[in-house]
Amino acid sequence: MSTSMSVSVSAPASSSLPPLARRRSPPASRVPFRSLRSLPRLLSSARTLLHPAAAMATDGAASSKRGLLIFDAEEDLAESLAMYTAELSEKFAAERGAFTVVVSGGSLIKALRKLAEPPYLETVDWSKWHVFWVDERVVPKDHADSNYKLAYDGLLSKVPIPAGQVYAINDALSAEGAADDYETILRQLVKNGVLAMSAATGFPKFDVMLLGMGPDGHIASLFPGHPLVNEKQKWVTHITDSPKPPPERITFTFPVINSSAYVAMVVIGAGKAGAVQKALSDKKTSDLLPVEMAVLQDGEFTWFADQEAVSMVRN
Repeated sequence: MSTSMSVSVSAPASSSLPPLARRRSPPASRVPFRSLRSLPRLLSSARTLLHPAAAMATDGAASSKRGLLIFDAEEDLAESLAMYTAELSEKFAAERGAFTVVVSGGSLIKALRKLAEPPYLETVDWSKWHVFWVDERVVPKDHADSNYKLAYDGLLSKVPIPAGQVYAINDALSAEGAADDYETILRQLVKNGVLAMSAATGFPKFDVMLLGMGPDGHIASLFPGHPLVNEKQKWVTHITDSPKPPPERITFTFPVINSSAYVAMVVIGAGKAGAVQKALSDKKTSDLLPVEMAVLQDGEFTWFADQEAVSMVRN
C-alpha cells in the first residue's frame, strides 16, 4: 500500500461532540476518522489510514470513502465497533426514525458484544432498529449453522429490539423460495418507508452493514469465481453449491451491498491477512476477490482490523 494514500487526522474539540459521544470516553488513545463527520470521537487507539475511493474502486465510485483502522487489541476493536454502531444508530434514528442494520455471521457477532453492555445497552434506542442478514444458511433457525442463531445467542437475545423488526429467513422454504421471500420483505419495507432507496443505484440503501470476510476474501455468500458475484438485477439471490458448507444459502447481491450508506468490514486474525493484503493493495488484478468488489456508490467503507489481519500489509 502506498504511503501517499495515508492521511493524518487530528481530534476535534470536545465541545463539538454529539450527546452520545460525551457519555463515555473511548479506551486508550483513539484517532478520529475524518470522513465519518457524525462520529467525531471514534477511534483513538487505532491507527487510521484513509484512501481515496478511486484508488480502490472497480467501477468508478468517486463519491465513496474508505478508511482502515488498525487496533493493537481485539478488545479495543470491539469497543470502537460498538461506538461506531451506536452513533450511527443515533444519527439515523434522528434523521429517518429507523435504523436498518445488516449483519453477517462468523466472528462479526462476537465483535459486536459490547453493544449488549453498558453504556450502549441503556443509551441506544433499540426500538428504532431493524435487523437483517447479508446472507443466511438455509437451515432451521435453531441449527448450529444458522446465522440467525449465532446473532440471537450473541447479541439479539440481550438487547430489546422488537421481535417484529428482526428479519430472519423463512427456513421452511427452499433456498430459491427463501431468497424470493426475503426480497419481497425488503420491497415491502421500502414501500413502508422503513428501508431507504439509493438515488444513485435504484437499489435499497441500508444504513449500515456490519460484515466479516472469509480467509478466501468472500463476503456474504459471494465466493471467489462464483457466478453470483456478477448478479446485477436481484436484491437477494440463492446458492445451492456453496464451496463452504452448508451448500444452500441466500445472499444479498453486490448492487445491494454497494448501495449501503456505511459498511464496517471487521477482519480479525492472521488467517485473513492474505486477503486483506490483496484487498488493500494499490495493484489491482483481473481476478478480484469478492471483498475487492465491495465498492460503495455513495457511502463510507471502514475496515476494522487487528494487527494480525494486516500483518502482510506494507506501507
